[in-house]
Amino acid sequence: MAAERSAPRSRPERATAPRHRDTGLKQERAVRTRGQVLDAAAEAFATKGFPAVTVQDVAELAGVTKGAVYFHFANKEALAQAVAEEFYHLLGVIGQEVEEAGLPPLEAVAELLVRTAVAFRDDTMVQAGARLQIERSLIGAEMPMPYLGYTESLTVWLRQARQQAQLPALTSPESTARVLVSAFFGAQHISWVLNDRKDIADRVQEILTAVLPVAEKG
Repeated sequence: MAAERSAPRSRPERATAPRHRDTGLKQERAVRTRGQVLDAAAEAFATKGFPAVTVQDVAELAGVTKGAVYFHFANKEALAQAVAEEFYHLLGVIGQEVEEAGLPPLEAVAELLVRTAVAFRDDTMVQAGARLQIERSLIGAEMPMPYLGYTESLTVWLRQARQQAQLPALTSPESTARVLVSAFFGAQHISWVLNDRKDIADRVQEILTAVLPVAEKG
């Protein structure tokens, strides 16, 4: 008697997610981890300064391994570059928000300085970027050029103010913008050293009171 042939077994359906979904989850985790590392680096640089920070410090603050840090950033210098780039990105975001508010030009100038002061007081990434720019000569990597975009934003509004007769015709928007930038970044540094930036908003109001009325009087 011939042996009965067993019926072919059907293959169970795979319960795994599609490969593209796995890839998407991995990418999300990678982006999240990179953000954690960048935030940790900002905290370390703002608190200790570039020379004293190690990759291990950043890994411990981020709650990841050193290998995870090195997966996203080749070395400490690359971390510093990324933090500085994020710092200038945040300054650009502040400027864009002020521009979108549609304020009169001199009010826009004041609003930009005030909002930036608040960011220096409250945002660790901004504090870290400012400190890294001070320490740029100690960082063995090319850092973003400081202050240029910020100065240009102020210059544009001051030109508009002069065109609208809010400033005397002989006032130089370019030099006034440079004075404001120099005064602001100097004031935030002094406020940091003396008072941990707690009084930075008051110092910015002093700058606005001192500089813009002088410009208005010619």
